[in-house]
Amino acid sequence: MALLGSRRRRAIALPAGLALTASLGFLPGGAATAAPAVAAVAADGPKLSYVVNVESGRATAKAVKKAIAKAGGSIVIAYDQIGVIVVHSQNPEFAQKIRAVRGVESAGATRTAPIAPATDTSIGSERPLTPQEARSAAAKATGDQDPLEPLQWSLPAIKADKAHKRTLGSKKVTVAVIDTGVDDTHPDLAPNFDERASANCVTGKPVTKPGSWRPAPGESDHGTHVAGTIAAAKNGVGVTGVAPGVKVSGIKVSTSAGFFYTEAVVCGFVWAAEKGVEVTNNSYYTDPWLFACKNDPDQEALVESVKRATRYAERKGAVNVAAAGNDALDLAAEKLDDPTSPNDTTPVDRVVDPSECLDIPTQLPGVLTTSSTGAKGLKSSFSNYGDGVVDISAPGGDRTRYQKPDGPATDGRILSTSTDGGYVYMGGTSMATPHVAGVVALLKSQHPKASPAKLKALLAKQADDRACTNPYDIDGDGTVDAVCEGGKKKNGFYGSGVADALDAVRR
Repeated sequence: MALLGSRRRRAIALPAGLALTASLGFLPGGAATAAPAVAAVAADGPKLSYVVNVESGRATAKAVKKAIAKAGGSIVIAYDQIGVIVVHSQNPEFAQKIRAVRGVESAGATRTAPIAPATDTSIGSERPLTPQEARSAAAKATGDQDPLEPLQWSLPAIKADKAHKRTLGSKKVTVAVIDTGVDDTHPDLAPNFDERASANCVTGKPVTKPGSWRPAPGESDHGTHVAGTIAAAKNGVGVTGVAPGVKVSGIKVSTSAGFFYTEAVVCGFVWAAEKGVEVTNNSYYTDPWLFACKNDPDQEALVESVKRATRYAERKGAVNVAAAGNDALDLAAEKLDDPTSPNDTTPVDRVVDPSECLDIPTQLPGVLTTSSTGAKGLKSSFSNYGDGVVDISAPGGDRTRYQKPDGPATDGRILSTSTDGGYVYMGGTSMATPHVAGVVALLKSQHPKASPAKLKALLAKQADDRACTNPYDIDGDGTVDAVCEGGKKKNGFYGSGVADALDAVRR
């Protein structure tokens, strides 16, 4: 979710599948007669990925797996602990057939484009740190600051700089970055990287080969940027993370083209859960639907699969933090226009009810929905919002001309780590979410036995109250850009307030 760019869009032609065919049997002696009615399974459609959600019970799952094979499906992996099976099939009627099987709660295609290598590796707006900026910042850094910390206006905005004087966090706490991959060779990330809890989940099945969690050359540095905001080491190099003493892992769930498909997201949450991570950071939405509608059988299945995965991760002890999105939408509105879905083939204009059509995982029960603030503490121009939807807020940056930081910082976006040892500015709710994840990691460091529910309650209680900003005219053109609803302690722009790192480390 990079600043100012629209949501991801792709256009891939979808081949039409052919109808099922019937077989004709022949008896010995040349006398042809119709065989018993046995329908052949078509396998001439586009190869798609599916999720099949199974009702509880080992015997049920076993029977469904047999039915999947009969319907022309090939099982990639079965997450029996949550009743989700990832399947590939070229049968155009696979979903329809498997939904009719006893024990199947829902099933649907995770994409509208065939499974194929992708080539578009573009990401949103970002700006590399210049050598001149680096030299200037280093000259202004105090004795206890990393060289680039003077440019990180977001740390004092949540009092992280003061929190670091008390503690940097515990190495017993790991935050899993479920994203585009993390470059763990970066000198600011290597000291805190948790290889044990890292994997590549792009296919829906975890791969743990060393380095598999890294973005390939030319792929997005989004996850690496997020990881630095959370846990860049306080080591005299580069930037400082919100929780520079905790561990961070990389779980790669994005294709090279930037798609976060359901099977990969499910794999990411389950992998994190099985490795016992304490926090997951989710700065994305699950493609190809900006809003997955529960009245559509395919989209309903995607919502159910990811919901099962997030709940499993929380039951295993993880707090799941997610980005609210960058479309300046009121997620509490009665209806919204979505002209971008599906984004992996040809989008269609549709009007959705955001209470029934969800941005997943951020709108799932139990997930912390995070909105973004700029350097002046106002809701970022791009940030989604919604009374009763947004749980918490944190710095994610904004256009510098809208919210310019106080010196020595100069850019209204967030500075953090990039691939190949670099540093870049990015902005978005993607950048706000790791600030919250870092604060939760500090809370867990102070309260190691606290449950996810307790940690979320502490986060909300300790957040700095931020009243509604009304009228909200962020660009100063005389037109109200959004309306904030709610009170001082809980509202649609800022949720329970701005995350507070200092309070998180006070007992």
